[in-house]
This record gives sequence, structure tokens and C-alpha cells, in this order.
Amino acid sequence: MKKKYFYILPFAALFLLHTSFTGINLKNGIWLAKLKTTSGQYIPFNFELKDSAGKKLMTIINGKERFKVTDVNLKGDSLLIKMPLFDSEIRTALNGNTLTGNWVRHLGNRDVLIPFSAEANTSWRFFAASEKAKYDISGRWSAVFTDEDLQNKDVTVGEFKQNGNDITGTFLTTTGDYRFLQGTVSGDELYLSCFDGGHAFLFTGKISNDKTITNGKFYSGASSVQLWNAVKDANAKLPDAYSLTVLKPGYKKIDFTFPDLDRKPVSLSANQFKNKVVILQILGSWCPNCMDETAYMVNFYKKHHPKGVDVLGLAYERTTDFATSKKNLEQLKKRFNIPYDLLVTGYTNNKGEPAKSLPALANFVAFPTTIIIDKKGEVRKIHTGFSGPGTGDYYTEFTHEFETLIQQLLAEK
Repeated sequence: MKKKYFYILPFAALFLLHTSFTGINLKNGIWLAKLKTTSGQYIPFNFELKDSAGKKLMTIINGKERFKVTDVNLKGDSLLIKMPLFDSEIRTALNGNTLTGNWVRHLGNRDVLIPFSAEANTSWRFFAASEKAKYDISGRWSAVFTDEDLQNKDVTVGEFKQNGNDITGTFLTTTGDYRFLQGTVSGDELYLSCFDGGHAFLFTGKISNDKTITNGKFYSGASSVQLWNAVKDANAKLPDAYSLTVLKPGYKKIDFTFPDLDRKPVSLSANQFKNKVVILQILGSWCPNCMDETAYMVNFYKKHHPKGVDVLGLAYERTTDFATSKKNLEQLKKRFNIPYDLLVTGYTNNKGEPAKSLPALANFVAFPTTIIIDKKGEVRKIHTGFSGPGTGDYYTEFTHEFETLIQQLLAEK
């Protein structure tokens, strides 16, 4: 009978032996990711991977924004990345320095899959080497967006900051902004993109001169495409955001009873809100502009709550299931450490739902919408949309105007 010999390898050797067979090594550093639309266009973005507390930490990069994703799990060669706020995930496979798979968006009872790929050790976004920029388009622009059939038109305001080939900025609309866009001016071509786990955007355009952008295309998600053109206009502005949504004739107040995350009914007529300035934040966990407003509102609440201000979040989720709505809103609450109540108000895939559950409202047009109520319980102003920190001066102007109004309402008897 032959003798059997057993050899015990050191742990390091076992590890090297294992990795030599599996080839699995999710590299730290900057990656270039691309999402492929149905038209064959790629929406690029960058992210960074690094080790943190024994796990991988992903940080999505859009201009000044650093969006952290902690739920990153590698099993075998399969990598699953769950977005912390939006009901979506990246399912992909690792092969050396590349990832291939899909970005999966869960939209109610259906999933939308968008092909995803990524390359390690790649810090550029559009070009490894760009042509020298022919024009500097820093400043404010009046931009007009239309559907491909030219039936619908939306007038927006573009704000750009360019440094050589590098450019950041955003477009502001009456319903909010496109958040932190980052990109390149190569020769006379403009490229801007953004990915935040909930939305993916790509803007391209031809810079005819330092005052005109033509032949623009705006790609959103899997298949949406719009056309746009812009002219430089230092005086470009949007309609007054306080003029778009109003109360119906005959109404001065608004009232409701909705459940909080523990199913406890909360009514605006409750004693806890009497003789207080109350801010109603109409939002959804799926809404990127709502995310920016929530980040602002948390700090606002901490500063003004001791002075007699209360805030309620009225959430409209893309599900009729309370448990799913609660789960999504608890993630939002945890992400931003929200100290005020979030109420589950209803299901929405459109902008008509708030008008049904809040019948005093007329012409509801956007998430988020903010309702400002004085100490008598009367609606004083309604603000449509939110100009987030990616809009620069617009954000500063809004916060100053908003907080000045609150101080005035607090001073009233």
C-alpha cells in the first residue's frame, strides 16, 4: 500500500495559488464605465474603488460630486453593486481589468437593463487625449430642447465652467436641474455626462462659435433622445419657480392625513404643527433633485427647528406596496440622517398623483415641490423644482431667498 503524503502550504502561498487559478482581483483606482443606449451611443462616467473596513467602497465621480456606494459584493467573478438611494443595481462579471454586464433599473413591476462595461486604471472620461479646445464656453446660455419629432419644446438655462478642455456645469429647467455634469471640449465638440445610480445623461453638441452651440443631442437612460441648441445669454432665466404651482381658487390652507413609516397617521391639523412655520417637501426616493433638496433640508431643519419650524416629507413612491415604499424611504432617511417624518402618501409614475391626494393644489408640475405654510396654517408660497449645488449661483440665491422668507414668517404674530 502506497503511503499518502500531505503538504501544508503557507497561507500566502495558498492565496497566490487560488488567485492564479481564479484570476480574480478587483483593482483599486479610477475606472471608466460606459452605458450603451439602444441607439449605440455610450454614456461614460468614472468611479473610484478602494478598500474600506475590509470591503470595497465605490465612489461615483461627477464634477465636484462624490457619490459613495458601500454595497459592493464580489463573489467568484460576479460583481453586484447596489445603489444606496435609487432602486437599481449593476450586475457585472470581472475578467482581468474589465467589467461587463448590465445596469438594472427596477421600475415598479418591470426591469430595464442597460449594457454596462468598465475598464480599470482609466481616469479620462471621453478621450485619452482631446484636441485643443477652439472655444471657451464658460458662462450662461439659453438652451432650447425639443423631442425628435419637434412637437415639444423646453426652454432651459445652461451654466458652464471651462478650464482648457475640461468642462463642468448643468442645465436648469422649470422642474429642476440635471445635477453635476462633467465632460470635455475637444476641438469644437462638446461632451457632458452624468451617472448617479438613478439616471444616466449624455449631452453632445457642435460649438459653432463662442456664442452658439448647434446640433445638440441629449441622451437619457436606455433610449430617450432629445435635440437641443443654445445661444450665450448672460441674462437668460427661467420663470419664477414660485409661480408655477398654486392653490385652487377658494383655498388658503391644505390638509391631509398620511401614514408615517410606522403606519402611524400624521395630520397637518395636529397640535404639534400649530403656531409653527411648516415646510412640506413633496418628494420621491427615485428623484435625484429630491436627493439634493433633502441634503439641504436636513441642515435647514437642524438650524431652524428650535426657532419654530417643522418639516414633513410627503413621499410618492413607484410602488403600491407599503413595505417596499418603507424600505426605499428608510434607505433615504439613513443616507441623509433625516430627522423629520417621511409620510407614505401614494403611488406615482406621473405628476398627476399629488393633485389627487392633495386636491387643493393646482398645476402640479415637478418633483420636488415645496409648500411653505405660515403660523396660521395658511399656504404662503409654493416652490416648484430645486436648483441644487451643481447650479452654483442659482443654489446660493435660492437658499438665501428661502431662508429670508422663513425668517419673515417666524417674525409674524
